[in-house]
Amino acid sequence: MEMEEKPKFGEPRKYDPTFKGPIQNRGCTDIVCCILFIIAVLGYIAVGILAWSQGDPRKVIYPTDSRGQFCGQTGTPLENKRQLFYFNIMKCASPMVLLEFQCPTTQLCVEKCPEKFMTLLNAHANQKDFDYYKNFCQEGVNRKMGLPEILSKRLCPAMLTPSKPFTRRCFPALGQKGGIITVGNSSRFDDGSGKIRDAKDLVDGVKNATVVIEARQTVMKIFEDYTQSWYWILLGLGIAMILSLLFIILLRFLAAIMVWVMIALVILVIGYGIFHCYMEYAALKGQPGANVTLQELGFQTDFSVYLQISQTWLAFMIILAIVEVIIILLLIFLRKRILLAIALIKESSRAIGYMMSSLFYPLITFILLALVIAYWAVTAVFLSTSNKAIYKIFNETDCEHSRKTCDPANFSTSPMSAQCPDSECLFAFYGGETPYHKYLIALQFYNVFLFFWCANFVTALGQMTLAGAFASYYWAFVKPDDIPSLPVFSALGRSLRYHTGTLAFGAFILSVIQIIRVLLEYLDHKLNGAQNKCARFLLCCLKCCFWCLEKCVKFLNRNAYIMVAIYGKNFCVSARDAFFLLMRNIIRVAVVDKVTDFLLFLGKLLIVGLVGVFAFFFFSGRVKAFEDTAPTLNYYWVPILTVIIGSYLIAHGFFSVYNMCVDTLFLCFLEDLERNDGSPERPYLMSESLRKLLNKKNKTEPAH
Repeated sequence: MEMEEKPKFGEPRKYDPTFKGPIQNRGCTDIVCCILFIIAVLGYIAVGILAWSQGDPRKVIYPTDSRGQFCGQTGTPLENKRQLFYFNIMKCASPMVLLEFQCPTTQLCVEKCPEKFMTLLNAHANQKDFDYYKNFCQEGVNRKMGLPEILSKRLCPAMLTPSKPFTRRCFPALGQKGGIITVGNSSRFDDGSGKIRDAKDLVDGVKNATVVIEARQTVMKIFEDYTQSWYWILLGLGIAMILSLLFIILLRFLAAIMVWVMIALVILVIGYGIFHCYMEYAALKGQPGANVTLQELGFQTDFSVYLQISQTWLAFMIILAIVEVIIILLLIFLRKRILLAIALIKESSRAIGYMMSSLFYPLITFILLALVIAYWAVTAVFLSTSNKAIYKIFNETDCEHSRKTCDPANFSTSPMSAQCPDSECLFAFYGGETPYHKYLIALQFYNVFLFFWCANFVTALGQMTLAGAFASYYWAFVKPDDIPSLPVFSALGRSLRYHTGTLAFGAFILSVIQIIRVLLEYLDHKLNGAQNKCARFLLCCLKCCFWCLEKCVKFLNRNAYIMVAIYGKNFCVSARDAFFLLMRNIIRVAVVDKVTDFLLFLGKLLIVGLVGVFAFFFFSGRVKAFEDTAPTLNYYWVPILTVIIGSYLIAHGFFSVYNMCVDTLFLCFLEDLERNDGSPERPYLMSESLRKLLNKKNKTEPAH
C-alpha cells in the first residue's frame, strides 16, 4: 500500500470549535532568546555607563590648544577665549597634517582673531602695539624679554595676519582683487623674519578648508531658511496630519468612493506635474544658457541653478510620465482585484473604527524609537571621546625623536628637547594604550548592533500588538459585542508577557542582516578608489542580495508576528505556519494583498502630493496671493523638501496601522476559508461583502 504524499506546504487548518480568536491561555515562547536579549540589553547599559564615565563630549564641542585645554569651556580660565589661533598657519600645508590631523605649530586659545598685520619685531618697539600682540602670546610674556628669547621659547608668533573665525578657528582672511590673492586687502606681507612674502603662500595652509567653507556657507543658508520658515513648515505638517486622519475616517464610511477618487486624484496630480514640467521646459528651451546639460553644469551648492536648466525639467517630466504610465497599466490589469481590495479596506476601516486607539499607537513606537536612537547617539559620542590626550614631538628639521610621544610638563628639560632644539611637544590627538582603549572599536560595533536589535524589537512589538488587536476583531462572532475591552492594550500586555523572546529572535535575525549591509557599505566606501572592477562587481552583487534578503525577512517576520499574536506559538513554528498559509494561497497573496498595499501607497502619495504642491506654490512665491505672506528664503526647496518628507512620515505613521490591519485581516481571512465551510456548525466569520465577492455564503443565511 503506497503512503499518501504529504502536501508540499502543509495541511490546511482544521476546524476547531474551541478557537475564538487570539488564544488567552498561552505560555512563554523562545525563552532562551528572551534571556539572551535581556543580558545583551544589560551589557548595553553597562557599555553606556562605561562610556559616560570615560568619555568627554567637550572634545567634539570645543577646539583644543597645544596643551590639550578646551577653548571656550564654561567654568575655566579659557571661558572667554573661544577661538583657536595658529602661530604659523603656513606649517599646516605639511603633508603630515593629512595623516595626523594636527598642524606642527603652537596653537593658542584667544578671545578673537587678529584683525591687522603686525610683526613681533615692530610690536616689540611700541608698548601699545605690544599690549595688543600679547593677546596672541602665551602667558608670562613681557616687553623686558628679548626677541630671541621669545621666539626660541615659542612664546609668541613671529607675525600676525588679518584672520576670520571659521569653526572657531582663526584662518587668514583671504580674498581676491583683480585675480590676485590678497589677505587683509594686501597682496604681500612680512613673515616676521624680514622676508616679504606673497599672500598666495598662505593658500596651501588653508586650501583643505575651502570645500568645507563652501559647505558651511550652504549649511548656514539652509539653517537661516529654517529659522525663517519653521512655523510654516509646522503648519504644513499639521495639514498633513489632519489630511491623514480625515482620509482614514472617510475610508470607514466611503471606502469604495474614496479609493476611486484617490486613484483619480493621484493620476491628475501626476498629470499636472507632467504639464507643469513641460511648461517650464518650453519656457526655458529658447533662452540663452538654459541648454547647458546637467553633466556640463556639474555639482552646484546653489541648487536653484538646476531649475534654470531646461534639461532638469525634461528629466522631471520623463520620470513623472513613466510613473503615470506604470500606475495606469497596473490599474487596467488589476481592475477586477481592486474590488476585493476595497472590501478588505472596508473591513479594515470597520476594525479601526472599533478601536480608534490603534491609530495613535505609532506614537508609542515613535517615542520608544526616539529613546533608542538617542541612547545610541549619546553612547557613540561618549565612546568616541573617551580617549586620553596624546602629545607628540613636532619639528621642522630631521630628528630621531620626531612624532614620538612626549610629556609637555617636562619636555623643555628632557634629553629629547636638547637633541632636537627646534622641536615642540604639542597635543596630537586622543588615544590610549589601556585595554579599554584597545577594545573601543569592538564597543562601538556592539553599540551599533544593539541599536539595530533594540530598534527592530520596538518595531516588532508594535506589529505584534496591532496584529493581536485586529485578530481579536476578526474572530469575534458578534461584532462589536464579542470584541474584548481595550484590545490594543491587552495585545500589548500579551506580547510583552509571553513573547519578548520571540520578538527578540525575529529582531536578532533582521539585525544580523542589517549589520552585514552596514559592513558592505563600509567596504564599498573604502574600495571607491580601487581599480579592481571584479571586487567592485562582487561587492555590488552582495549588497543587492542582502538588500533582497532583508526585504524577505521583514515580510516573513511581519506575518510570523501575526501568527504568534493569534496562536501564541514560538517564532520558528509561527514563521513556518505563516509561510505555508501564504504559499497555499499564493495567487491571493500576490494579487489581493499587494493591490491593497498599492492602494494604500497611493493614499500616502496623494497626501504628500497635495501638501507638496501647496508648499511649492507657497514657498516659491508663484502665487501672487502668497507673495507678501511667504518668507524670504535663500533656497525655497529647503522647506518644501522638509514638508514633503515630514508629510510622508506622518502619512506613513497613520497608514502603517492600516497596513498592519489589512495584513492581519488577510491572514485571518485565509484561515477562515480553510477552517470553515459556511455550514451552521462552521460559519464564515468574514464580512458579508467579502463573502459576496468570493461567492461564499453561510448556509444559515436566507437565499437571495
